[in-house]
Amino acid sequence: MRVVFAGTPAPALPSLRAFLESDRHEVVAVVTRPDAPAGRGRHVVRSPVGALADEHGVEVLTPRKASDPAFLDRLRELAPDCCPVVAYGALLPQAALDIPPHGWINLHFSLLPAWRGAAPVQAAIRAGDEITGASTFRIVKELDAGPVFGVLTEPVRPGDTAGDLLDRLADAGAGLLLSTVDGVADGALEPVAQVDAGASYAPKVGVEDAKVDFTVPALAVDRLVRAMTPEPGAWAGFRDERIKLGPVAAADGEPLRPGELRVERKRVLVGTATGAVRLGEVQAQGKKRMPATDWARGARVEPGECLT
Repeated sequence: MRVVFAGTPAPALPSLRAFLESDRHEVVAVVTRPDAPAGRGRHVVRSPVGALADEHGVEVLTPRKASDPAFLDRLRELAPDCCPVVAYGALLPQAALDIPPHGWINLHFSLLPAWRGAAPVQAAIRAGDEITGASTFRIVKELDAGPVFGVLTEPVRPGDTAGDLLDRLADAGAGLLLSTVDGVADGALEPVAQVDAGASYAPKVGVEDAKVDFTVPALAVDRLVRAMTPEPGAWAGFRDERIKLGPVAAADGEPLRPGELRVERKRVLVGTATGAVRLGEVQAQGKKRMPATDWARGARVEPGECLT
């Protein structure tokens, strides 16, 4: 089939590669978010999906809105049979959804109807889910509510960060998305309607969502930090500045007040509602990430000081 692939960030790359390497489908174009500033220099760069398409000589469409008439006209000219989607990052109007005869088929990183929305992996880790997965479904107007073609499951490991889990789901999901489109092309695959009663939602997470609250149990602190790693990055306040925190670990020792720091020779502890956790890496403003012991030594943490 002729396909137009839609996606933007790095987790979409395994799926795009799968279609580029497929003998059954021709990628006639990709749709991705417009070039945007990135990195410390804030240089305008192509999205990861756009950059990979450039490498393969595939046309790249970067509409500011998918409702732009010029974009819709070009999409009609390309005449795709199907549009596979992975983390495109923008709403698709009905006018766009109606163009490919086999619709837009999305790879979503959850077991739908669980964790509909922009941040399903972060939500699964923060909620303490033991099993998650990926689903392919036909995009409809309602958020992540279209009928499901296929699913795969993936255990959430005790030390998983959102980045770890997303990498595994992106790799495994590429095969699921390709096989789904294969099945649709063969006429052998029919989607099954979702049950809305079991739906849960995972809205986009921002910097404020990543602030660590040390008045909650240690387990909740651990889950939040892992869910926000690597993006947007968990953080806490220290001396009127923000410091980023890498994954933590449960620790024994004398009780500490929530947020209270204790610097030992080989570890730095911080109190929570149920016990201390050991800090991993810390990144102060304007500095590189470093082991918590190096940070505490450089900051000259005083007894009784706290993370807030």
